[in-house]
Amino acid sequence: MKLVNRSALSVTPTQAFVDWINLLEATAGEDDLILADVEHESTIYLIPEMDSEEALRAYIDDRYLDILENELQAWESDERLWPDEVDRALFDRFLRIEHSYLAVDLDDEETLEASEFADDDDI
Repeated sequence: MKLVNRSALSVTPTQAFVDWINLLEATAGEDDLILADVEHESTIYLIPEMDSEEALRAYIDDRYLDILENELQAWESDERLWPDEVDRALFDRFLRIEHSYLAVDLDDEETLEASEFADDDDI
């Protein structure tokens, strides 16, 4: 095991996000997604080590738009179909955030690698 010098945010869609996803594609009743369909699709964001709630809040205040846009992009690449107001209120309504102070790499076989996002996709 290797301790990674990062904290982590687990970002999970809320029911409001699922409702928006269902609006993207007209479906009838049982074809609609439900929260249980996407709850397991959380995204983990590695962030600088955070040792206080204040530091974490400040970091999220600074990066919420990057996270929100990335999550919206995962479901719909056409920004014209995104909600009209992509702001902190939407972030709070659409996403549930869980913070982990420590990140540990359990893979003893492979070296941890990182890939860069293209500039227009950079979070």
